[in-house]
Amino acid sequence: MNKIFQDIISKHRKSFIFWIVTLMIAFLLGWWFSNDGNGTTHSHPASPESTGGETTVWTCSMHPQIQQPKPGKCPICGMDLIPLRQESGSENPRQLKLSETARKLAQVETVPVRRQYVSREIRLVGKIEYDETRLKYITAWVPGRIDRLYVNYSGISVRKGDHLVELYSPELLSTQQELVTSLKTLEKMSGMSGLLESTEIQVQATRERLRLWGLTDAQISSLEKNRNPSDHITIYSPGSGIVIEKNALEGSYVETGTRIYTIADISTVWVKMDAYESDLSWLHYGQEVEFSTEAYPGEVFKGRLSFIDPILNPETRTVKIRANLENPQNKLKPAMFVRAMVHSSLAAGGKVMDPDLAGKWISPMHPEVVKDHPGSCDVCGMPLVRAEELGYVSVEDMQKQAPLVIPASAPLITGKRAIVYVELPGQKGIYQGREITLGPRAGDYYIVEDGLQEGELVVVRGNFKIDSAIQIKAGQSMMYPEEKVPSAGHENGEMNSSVEQIKPERFRDISEDFLKQLDRLYSDYFDMQYALSHDTLALAISAAGNLENHLRQVETNLLEGKAKDKWKHRKLHLEKVTKQIKKSETIEDARNAFEDLSNSLIEIAHNFGSARQRLLVYHCPMAFDFMGADWLQNKEGTENPYFGSTMFTCGDQTADLSQENIIEEHEGHQK
Repeated sequence: MNKIFQDIISKHRKSFIFWIVTLMIAFLLGWWFSNDGNGTTHSHPASPESTGGETTVWTCSMHPQIQQPKPGKCPICGMDLIPLRQESGSENPRQLKLSETARKLAQVETVPVRRQYVSREIRLVGKIEYDETRLKYITAWVPGRIDRLYVNYSGISVRKGDHLVELYSPELLSTQQELVTSLKTLEKMSGMSGLLESTEIQVQATRERLRLWGLTDAQISSLEKNRNPSDHITIYSPGSGIVIEKNALEGSYVETGTRIYTIADISTVWVKMDAYESDLSWLHYGQEVEFSTEAYPGEVFKGRLSFIDPILNPETRTVKIRANLENPQNKLKPAMFVRAMVHSSLAAGGKVMDPDLAGKWISPMHPEVVKDHPGSCDVCGMPLVRAEELGYVSVEDMQKQAPLVIPASAPLITGKRAIVYVELPGQKGIYQGREITLGPRAGDYYIVEDGLQEGELVVVRGNFKIDSAIQIKAGQSMMYPEEKVPSAGHENGEMNSSVEQIKPERFRDISEDFLKQLDRLYSDYFDMQYALSHDTLALAISAAGNLENHLRQVETNLLEGKAKDKWKHRKLHLEKVTKQIKKSETIEDARNAFEDLSNSLIEIAHNFGSARQRLLVYHCPMAFDFMGADWLQNKEGTENPYFGSTMFTCGDQTADLSQENIIEEHEGHQK
C-alpha cells in the first residue's frame, strides 16, 4: 500500500497536496459548521440506527463519495473511514447553512451581481512592415540603355518629381523625329482640309505614344517648340518615399517593364501581430492600438486595427492581425519589433463599447477614416459604414447593454463547469450552489452569460470552504454535479456506486451472427484494457489494430431499422477513436482515447449486448483529475486502465451488462 501511495504522490504530487490540504480545512470547517460554530463536541452513535433524527455514516477523507454504515477501510485507497453526521431530513444537497460564528470563521464575503462595462488590456507583440498599398516600382517604359542612374544606391529618400534615370532609346528618338516631321507637314498643309485632318490625327497619336513612354507634358511641349529630338529620356519619380531596392546598373540594357527601382512610402506603415484565439472576442476592426518600441522609450504611437485574418493558424493557434500606423517623421523603421496594447470593453452579446466610435461612420478599408456623417472614404472612395455594423455599441444602447459581471474570485471552475454560491434572498447565512455559464474574463471580473440575475449576492470569499463542507456532506458540489452525487444508502453493508446505476435498454431480436461479430470487438477491447492496466503501450496499439480490422468485418446488413442506424453512428466513432489509439506516442495519449472508446462500447453493450462475453462496467472517480471515467472488464476485480500500476485497483464495479443478467432482469420486470 505504501508503495502505491509513493507512486501516486510522485506522479500527481501537486494535485494531491492541494486536495489533502483542502480536505483537512474542509473537515475542520465541517466540525465547526455541524456544531453551529461553538466548538461543542457531539457524540456519534456507533451504529447506523437513527437516534434523535440523525444517522452516523462513515466516509473517507480522501474520497468523500465513499459512505458506509459502519467503520472500515476505504475500498479505493485503504485509509480508515471516519464518522460523518448526516441529517435524516430532506435538506437541499446544494445548500449549506452557517451560523454567524461559522461565517466569521470561514471569512465569508458576498457582493451583488451588477451590470457594468469592464475593460481588458490585450498585450501583443508585432513587427513593423511596409504598407503594401504604398509600394511603387520604377520600370522602363521603353527599351533602351541606362546611361545614368541619378539614384545609385538603396536607402535614398526621393520626392515626387525627382529625376532618377537617364535612358538612351533609339525607338524614342525615331518617335520624336516622327512627331517633328508630322508638325512640319501640318504647317505646310494649312489649306488642304482633307490631308490636314489625317495629319492632325497622326500628331495626336505620336504625342500619346511619347506620353505612354514616360515623357512629361513639359518635355513634349519643349520638343514641339525646339524641334530638336533627343535620343535620351529622363525617368522621374512618381511619388515620395525610400528607395528600398535598386535592380539595375549604369550601362545595362532594359526591356519594356524591366524593374529599375522599388520605392516605399513609409509615412504610413503596417504592424503585423499574432493574437491568441482566446483574445479574439476582445479585438474588432477599427479599435485603437497603442505601440511602444525599444528605440523610443516612453513614446507612444497610436494606430487602428485594419485587418483580422479569417483563418486560424492550426499549429500556433493564433490569428494574424494588422494595424495601420501613421509615421510622418519616419521614426518607425520596417522590421522593428514593437509592443502593442489594446484597451477593450465588451458589452452584452460580445459587442465592443467605444465612446469615440459610437454613432460614427468608418471606412471598411481604411479604419483611420472616421466621420460624423455618411460619405465616401477619402483614400479609396468606398462608402462609409456605421460603426454598429462593425460590432460596436450605439449611443442609445451604451447603458442598456452593459454586461452582468461578477468578481473573478466568485466562480469555482473545474473542467467545463463553473459554480458560484449565492446567498438566498432574505435568508442570511444560507448559501446555495449554482452552475453558471461564464463569458470571457476581464481583469478582476468575469462576464456572466447565463445563470445569475442582477442584484443577487454571490460569495467571493470563503466559497471554496463552503464547497468543501458540502462535498464532505456528500452534497452537490464543485466536484460532484447533480448527476454524480454520491449515494448514502447501503444494503448488506456494501458500498453503493458513486455513479448512477446503468439501466440497459436492449434492441430485441438481434441476430446471433451479429452478436458473435461484436464479441470479437469486445475481445480486442479487453486485450487493450489489459495492456493499459499493465502499462504496456505496444500491446494496446496492437489490440487497436486488431479491433480496427474486426470492425471492418462487422456486417451492418444483419441489422434493421433503429438498430441499424444506431450501429452505423457508433461504428463511425469507433473507427475514429481506434485510429487515435493506433497513433498514440505515449501511454497517456492512448488512455485519453481509450476513455472515448470505452464510452462507445458501453453504449453498444447497452443496446446490443453480446453472444457470450461477460460485460462488467467499472468506474474510477479519480481518473482525469477527479472527473471520473468508466470502462468494461470481462472478469471481476478492478484492473484500472487509466492509472495502471500506479493505482491498479482504484475503482468499483457499477453494472453487469452480460446477456443473461439482462434477460433475467427483463423477465423479472414482466413478472
